[in-house]
Amino acid sequence: MSSEENKALARRFYAVFNSGNSNELDGFVDADYAQHSVGLPPGLAGVKMFMGMFRAAFPDARLKVEDLLADGDRVVGRWVVTGTQTGELQGIPASGKAVNIGGIDIWRVADGKLAEHWDNWDQMGMMQQIGAMPAPSQGG
Repeated sequence: MSSEENKALARRFYAVFNSGNSNELDGFVDADYAQHSVGLPPGLAGVKMFMGMFRAAFPDARLKVEDLLADGDRVVGRWVVTGTQTGELQGIPASGKAVNIGGIDIWRVADGKLAEHWDNWDQMGMMQQIGAMPAPSQGG
């Protein structure tokens, strides 16, 4: 596949995140998807679980792509998600607080599907923004 075709897969993934309908992933994410994040079940089921959990906590979440690059079978996306925590997040009650979270994804594409994924996003910043952990002190 070309770089543009690979980037189109990443755009579709982000569009599904924004729609909240994780069943749309079935057509372009490999069933044996390798997610390199701690604590998620393997495969497409793990991606759907994470997406459902996140969208339940932040139903108004909107992801905006800042950069999207492709080289060979790799696609890199840099993004920002905004939303309001109006639902529980892994035992943390709804705070009603808005978040602004940045992150980066790296995918490997194989046979026309997203096959493998690495991510790095500001989970600590999110927890601070919803009041689940203290923000760093400003010092004096």
